[in-house]
Amino acid sequence: MDLLNLADWEAAAKAKLSPMAFGYYASGANDEITLCRNRKAFEDVEVYHRVLRDVSKRSTVCKVLGETLQTPILVAPSAFHQLACEEGELATVRGVAAAGSLMTLSTLSNKAIEQVAAETNAPLWFQLYIYKDRAITNAVLDRAEAAGCKAIVFTVDAPLLGRREGDIRNRFHLPEGFRMENVLPHGYGALQEIENASSLASYFSELLDPAIAWSDLDWLCQKTRLPVLVKGIVHPEDARFALNHGAAGIIVSNHGGRQLDTGPATIRALPGVAKELAGMKTHHGEKPWLLLDGGIRRGTDVLKALALGADAVLLGRPILWGLANQGAAGVAAVLNLLRDELDLAMGLCGCRNLAEITEDLIFPSS
Repeated sequence: MDLLNLADWEAAAKAKLSPMAFGYYASGANDEITLCRNRKAFEDVEVYHRVLRDVSKRSTVCKVLGETLQTPILVAPSAFHQLACEEGELATVRGVAAAGSLMTLSTLSNKAIEQVAAETNAPLWFQLYIYKDRAITNAVLDRAEAAGCKAIVFTVDAPLLGRREGDIRNRFHLPEGFRMENVLPHGYGALQEIENASSLASYFSELLDPAIAWSDLDWLCQKTRLPVLVKGIVHPEDARFALNHGAAGIIVSNHGGRQLDTGPATIRALPGVAKELAGMKTHHGEKPWLLLDGGIRRGTDVLKALALGADAVLLGRPILWGLANQGAAGVAAVLNLLRDELDLAMGLCGCRNLAEITEDLIFPSS
């Protein structure tokens, strides 16, 4: 089939993946209301285009945390890429590098930090969960730094795992031979099938720490020399707290609608967070970074997020659709497709570069 848009890539991936794997990647929490809102809210934002601005030359180049990238579309952390492709995260990171972007590697990746870092010269971020056994968290964090990761993405919206009914029905588990390599040395690398349950839900309940608090962000920012981005914030006050506790930036996220159902779409939460951070400085005296994920499926979505205050966006599920279909080449194709759509949207809105994507491009009734 012709893969003309991200919906086509998803349909092709669904045909290739096992029901368990596709269900894990695609599903959300409970009734999937927030999952659907993430998409619907973008559709409701209207673009107020400008004309006669000479858009014959355009650029999507951006800089994030000191790294110059060819696109403001980055890759969000997601677990278990080997379910989509035998090479797993190794193929993903090659595709990301080919598209001139950067990848955020999950704590729960199938391939180890060191393997993934060795596969690319592109910037690599590392997403961190905090385990009840803090020795595991310390060890993984040290390895991320030693491997050359450029930032730590601290996920804070999963002190407990959201109820993902699709995973329960499918008895989600990792197939024989698949492991979470980053925590395998500590004895926590397997997810074996459990009758009438999701093994990932049991894993979170037994091993990850529901007691995480602002003091843990203090600890993390003191522990690591890397900038820390706090992922999973939708409330403006929490964004301010995160900056006050040492964060370098915020990722407005609701975990792709996989945690608290009926929460707000991220694009609706973004303006309030942007307003709260306006004029604030990090502990190093710099302007905080503001990113967003959740529901992005078109280049116009990227433009809307940038216009409403985001410095860049992160793409989650569509990366897996690319990986499932064509491995590294598919990942690059998905990122390039979305970048091309953004470039076209910029031209049709009278924008020659990302700095010209401003709030006045959003129709007031939106």
